[in-house]
Amino acid sequence: MIIKEFRIILPYKLEEYPIGQLYATARVSMNETGGGDGVEIIENVPYEKGAEKGQYTHKLYHLEQKVPKFVRYIAPKGSLEVDEEAWNAYPYCKTVITNPRYMKDNFILSVTTKHVDNDRGTIENIHDLTPEQLEKREIIIIDIVNEQHHYGYNEAEDPAMHKSVLANRGPLEKDYIHSHVPIMCAYKLVITEFKWWGLQTRAENLIGNFQRKLFTRTHRQMFVWMDEWFNMTMEDIRQYEEKTKADLVAQRATKEIRGTVEVEEK
Repeated sequence: MIIKEFRIILPYKLEEYPIGQLYATARVSMNETGGGDGVEIIENVPYEKGAEKGQYTHKLYHLEQKVPKFVRYIAPKGSLEVDEEAWNAYPYCKTVITNPRYMKDNFILSVTTKHVDNDRGTIENIHDLTPEQLEKREIIIIDIVNEQHHYGYNEAEDPAMHKSVLANRGPLEKDYIHSHVPIMCAYKLVITEFKWWGLQTRAENLIGNFQRKLFTRTHRQMFVWMDEWFNMTMEDIRQYEEKTKADLVAQRATKEIRGTVEVEEK
């Protein structure tokens, strides 16, 4: 088991973030889908669980071309599909990723997120981890201006080069984590279990590196796309998600492979 706590410091008010995050998630799904691989949205509906209310989503990820070659070589046909279930009761969210058709209980990745306003990533144990879990936990600060080396530099996705006209925000300074107002933090607790003899450590490290890359790039993109989502309402987002769901079906069936073709180990 690997426990990583990503603290993503972001230049938003708490109420701004969910619109941008949902918009970026839908748009990234389009960018990563094509040629049979990518995202298939199974369900996206409101849910209630006691006093908790939010949005439940179930997605299927087709990953045949999006994993390292050594995984493709040893993985049985049809095993490179993973299920993602998410319960978004913002500012609390939980996502669980599994491979029920092949690995079953031998693989689970959970991401529990708590979003905090006016916070710069300094809360010591926001997820109430046990002493044993705290010993295993690795804290990783995600700085969306300076964290670019984890996936390669793209000027079009650089918050230090972009200004939002609608929000009058940016370009972000190098020390925005310490100086920017507004500010917030997304505390993402990622717990990974991968039980496959001979590959467990390698696979868990690979997944951890991929999560860091994913969180960094998605949040950099979210900032530079701000003028596209800043004035959207939640109703606008739900309509955008419905359109994206239909577009993903057509794009996965007819388009060429897009986005991340192979995840390299680092």
